[in-house]
Amino acid sequence: MDRTSTTATTTPATTPTQRVFAMMDRDGDGVISAHDYLSRIERVVQATGRPEDDPLVVTARAEGQKAWGTMDADGDGRLTFETYDAWVDGDKFDNVCQYALGSLFDLVDADGDGAVDRAEFTTLRTALNNPPGNAGAAFAALDTDGDGLVARDAYLAAIRAYIVGDDSPMGEALY
Repeated sequence: MDRTSTTATTTPATTPTQRVFAMMDRDGDGVISAHDYLSRIERVVQATGRPEDDPLVVTARAEGQKAWGTMDADGDGRLTFETYDAWVDGDKFDNVCQYALGSLFDLVDADGDGAVDRAEFTTLRTALNNPPGNAGAAFAALDTDGDGLVARDAYLAAIRAYIVGDDSPMGEALY
């Protein structure tokens, strides 16, 4: 996998890690700040209308803080692409990212059944700064049985596969 550096202002994101980084770099300045990263949680909370004391909100914030603390190991509040690229791998996904992303999935899963419909999926993607134009394709790629739902495990597995360079059912549609 090509691991060249990029900034949002000069080079389009082309590798999975560049695309994920660009998605998290909300303001496009080439650095993920604590605000960029943690505001993702607040956008999902706002989009779902959950109250501040909802246990799922509390969990999402805690998991987000834990993930950010792990990524920003030097505590400077900034994450460059080079630092993120060196950090992210299957082990980090399994031990950090899946919990943060899973807690956000849980926020949009209105009935708590472990699966989201197309509207919930689109809400999650939009709040996470994914391109809005390909939500349908990403949903269809994950809804392999055509039941109109995407399971939490399938969602997380597809993101993990994409990040580590394995074949992902969402592939390019993920971002």
